[in-house]
Amino acid sequence: MKRKIRVIIVVLLSLVIGFLGYTITSKLNHKKEVAERTKVIPSFSFYTLEGNEFSEKNILRKPTLFIYFNSECDYCQSEATKIHERLSDFEGMQLLFVSFEEKMAIQQFAKEYQLINKENILFLEDRKGAFSELFDVNSIPYMVIYDENKKLLKKFKGATKVDKILEVLKTK
Repeated sequence: MKRKIRVIIVVLLSLVIGFLGYTITSKLNHKKEVAERTKVIPSFSFYTLEGNEFSEKNILRKPTLFIYFNSECDYCQSEATKIHERLSDFEGMQLLFVSFEEKMAIQQFAKEYQLINKENILFLEDRKGAFSELFDVNSIPYMVIYDENKKLLKKFKGATKVDKILEVLKTK
């Protein structure tokens, strides 16, 4: 009887260890895949507030900051306020605010934080939730900075000081 219990325990432990190993390996492979896919700006298709399609082909040849946000997120609202206060520091850079929300919510957010109709800022509607899948987003705000050659410089998860964002651009 004791031998059967030992065998069962060994089998169960082997299964648990095997499952944990598989789970960890899967997550590591997924992270590698995301890192590889985002080394340069990946292919995407979002929509402007005017309803026009916007893809990676429309990105200007200048540093680009993607900001994935939700209009009801306190941290996102704070980021928008801070960016508005320091807009002049973002000259020469393209800011792409991307949200999975509907156009009206995005428009209201852009107006409320006085970021609408700015030359270097564009608000995009992610109708299919592709951004979070492409970049493996698990928190908002989520920011990704690419240089003028569309190469990844840095990713930021959660609230980030504007100085840290600008520092990345100055040190490239």
